Amino acid sequence: QVQLVESGGGLVQAGGSLRLSCAASGSITRVNAMGWYRQAPGKQREWVAIITTGVSTNYADSVKGRFTISEDNAKNTVYLRMNSLKPEDTAVYYCNFVDGRNYNYWGQGTQVTVSS
Repeated sequence: QVQLVESGGGLVQAGGSLRLSCAASGSITRVNAMGWYRQAPGKQREWVAIITTGVSTNYADSVKGRFTISEDNAKNTVYLRMNSLKPEDTAVYYCNFVDGRNYNYWGQGTQVTVSS
């Protein structure tokens, strides 16, 4: 019954910024972690960032210093602020929630395209 609804993707020039949002609705009762993944054309899906209880965050090396993950736990919402975007950041971005039962929920994916 849980659905994740994403927004914020789009087309930007290199060096620009975007903020992705993902909100969960439905019967979810507790969220242990929220994260973002991405999949570029012709490549494997890769993990990008995660935020856990206590507002602890971790990032993939490729985005450290440029991306910031944050959350509003009361609203079951996770954000990904992306600065200094590069063409290699072009991908479909997916949000992921892990609930108190350690079940995973996925968003539908949103396209981010960065032009050079």
